[in-house]
Amino acid sequence: VQLQASGGGLVQAGGSLRLSCAASGRTFSSYFMGWFRQAPGKTREFVAAINWSGPNTYYLDSVQGRFTISRDNTKNTVYLQMNSLKPEDTAVYYCAAKTGGLGYGPSLYHYWGQGTLVTVSS
Repeated sequence: VQLQASGGGLVQAGGSLRLSCAASGRTFSSYFMGWFRQAPGKTREFVAAINWSGPNTYYLDSVQGRFTISRDNTKNTVYLQMNSLKPEDTAVYYCAAKTGGLGYGPSLYHYWGQGTLVTVSS
């Protein structure tokens, strides 16, 4: 599967952005989808994930209640709605896909999008 992330940009603290990740391939609905982020000088970290059918979601503690992951299997797309953004959310955001169940480590994901930059100004 090939992934294409979009939707990043510059936003003021407290603002919102919605990231999208469009996937190619006929078996998109069978993949566990995740969003990760990597800030300058830091390692890539898990942000959120969603199972194939959508009802089960998982979040990094610091984004819980502010970010919402969702997917539309008819459009082969996964979304990350980010509200109440903070300067510490500034990073390149990546979408990723894996087979099997939930995984928090980047090494568990088989496919990656190219990343989209989110910059939150104070």
